[in-house]
Amino acid sequence: MTKLEQLLSQYAAYHLDHKNILTHFVGIPLIVFSIMCLTARAGVMVAGFEVTLALLIIAMTVIYYLSLDKIFGFLMLLIFAVSYPLSHMIAQWSMGAWLGASLGIFFVGWVIQFIGHFYEKKKPAFMDDVIGLAIGPLFVLAEVVFMLGFRKEIEQRMLGEARRQRALMDAKIVNIS
Repeated sequence: MTKLEQLLSQYAAYHLDHKNILTHFVGIPLIVFSIMCLTARAGVMVAGFEVTLALLIIAMTVIYYLSLDKIFGFLMLLIFAVSYPLSHMIAQWSMGAWLGASLGIFFVGWVIQFIGHFYEKKKPAFMDDVIGLAIGPLFVLAEVVFMLGFRKEIEQRMLGEARRQRALMDAKIVNIS
C-alpha cells in the first residue's frame, strides 16, 4: 500500500457514511477557499509580482500532494490555479468585507463538516491526527475521481483498509464501554 493509500485510508475510516462524504464535498472546499482568502491579503512584491502567503501555502501543499501522487497533485494544482484569482480578488476588498466574507465562508464550511460527522457518528479525523487537515482536500478530490470511474484500484484498496481501521476503532469503543 502506497503512502497515498495509507493516508486516504486513515482519513476514509472516519468518512464511510455517504451523507458525511457529501457534506465534505461542500465543507472542505469552502474551508480551503476561506483560508486562501484570508492568506491572500498578506504579501510582498518580488520582481513586480505579488507573492502572498496564500501562494506559499499553495506551493507547499501542491509539492506535498505531488510527492504522494503525481496525478492527484497535478489536479490539485489546477484547482488552486483556478480558485486563487478569486480569493486574491476577495482579499482586495475593504477590511470589513474581506474579513467578514472569509470568516463567514470558513464558519459555514465547518458547520457543514460537523453536520456530516453527526451522520457519521465519528469525530473528524484531524482530532486524532492533524495530518487529516491536509488530507481532507485530497480525499474530496479522490472521491470525485473515483465517482467519475477513474483510479478504481486505489479506491478499492483504500476502502478495504478504511473498513478494517474503522472496525478496529469501533471495537475499541465497545471494549471501553
